[in-house]
Amino acid sequence: MATSKAKNPLIEINTMTDKSQTENQLMAIRNLLSRQKLVEGLVHRQDMPRQELVESIVHKQNAVDLQKFIGKLSNKEVANALEVLTESERNVVWELVADERRDEVLLDVSDDMRVELVTESKPPVQSTVLRVFDLHEGRLRQIPIYSKKDLAKANPIWVDLVTPEDEQLEWAREIFGVDVPNPKDLTDLETSARFYVEDNGEVHLHSDFLLDRSDESRNITVAFVLTGNTLFSVRNEELPVFRLQRLRARAQAGYVSEAKDVLLDLYAADVEYSANALEDIYSNLEKVGKQVFKSHITNNQAAKILTAISEEEDLNGRIRRNVLDTRNALSFLMRGRLLSSEQHDDVREILRDIESLDGHTSFLFNKINFQMDATVGFLNVNQNIDLKRLTIISVVFMPVNILAGIGGMSEFSMMTSGIPWPIAYGSFVVVMILIGILTFFGLRAFENRKIKNLRSETLG
Repeated sequence: MATSKAKNPLIEINTMTDKSQTENQLMAIRNLLSRQKLVEGLVHRQDMPRQELVESIVHKQNAVDLQKFIGKLSNKEVANALEVLTESERNVVWELVADERRDEVLLDVSDDMRVELVTESKPPVQSTVLRVFDLHEGRLRQIPIYSKKDLAKANPIWVDLVTPEDEQLEWAREIFGVDVPNPKDLTDLETSARFYVEDNGEVHLHSDFLLDRSDESRNITVAFVLTGNTLFSVRNEELPVFRLQRLRARAQAGYVSEAKDVLLDLYAADVEYSANALEDIYSNLEKVGKQVFKSHITNNQAAKILTAISEEEDLNGRIRRNVLDTRNALSFLMRGRLLSSEQHDDVREILRDIESLDGHTSFLFNKINFQMDATVGFLNVNQNIDLKRLTIISVVFMPVNILAGIGGMSEFSMMTSGIPWPIAYGSFVVVMILIGILTFFGLRAFENRKIKNLRSETLG
């Protein structure tokens, strides 16, 4: 006879309590966000002295209240809230999470959410960063480095340098015997000079990684040196791709097993980051398209649209160049027989993703060109309308100008010598006005008749 397991009532009560607590926290966050939007909206509609200052103070006060509430929550509770909130709400909350907590919160969110938050966040400005990682229980672990002795004791698989000082570069040369390039010397090089293998077996790669933020978009050159089972990376700026790689390797056991895995995963994360940037281009072009396909666009609107389209075209070009550079680097690694069979499979998967991105970038180029041509077409239509108005004005005043020229001749005075000049010139002005009005309505009737004939031909 089968026996059923009795459920532990304490577990059920704790589960219900945790669920209720999470819902209450989420409700509190949304209430604070709603209050913030409501109060700021009311203040914005008020007409008062120093309006901007008052709005700024109210915004800061609401942000402080929300930040205090978020500060009382645990990292797991903040992560749960971020998973449920809408995109706009999530962006507001994420901006208020303290910088020192962000990495721990990112470890508790889903991988898709982690990619989104890392992509949107702007890393803090740091002049010099030296990060050293080893493997601990199948996970990437950062080793604190405070001196040359700490670096000598480490057995790292990844050494990441951001705007390193000459002294730190010298540490790497002395301890590991590797010639790490100075990021100040990283410039555009020929492909043959960017990917090569030294006589001592060091593998050198100089690759471009995309940096896409709301205020800027550019490619950052990163130098990689692979020697033994250690990867060295050096660059001038922090990049979201590297932060994402560190978080994934910390969160997932077995995500990387050696230095080459770290290198390939950085390239894979860069392709994924580029794909997210392409999705943003799609979204932005849809918004621009709604403006382009209006029945009428002013010249100022067209100028703004052309500026937005140009920015998306520039980003799309950078993405295309970035994935092309990644393809070249991966092809070099495969040709050099530097990878295992499993890593070869990973590279082929990344190359397939790059092929799909190539199709998207080509489609976006065509879409951008179409929207740009449509916008320029509206500018031409507006220009033609302006020219048409000027032409009508010139035609209307042409007979008036002729009469005015006649009236200014001495012969006119001779012809009207027997008529008092107020009557003569008053009658002359009235005649000029009547002729101008008749000319205007004559042109208008001609235009209407032309439009009517065109419509009848179209319907016929």
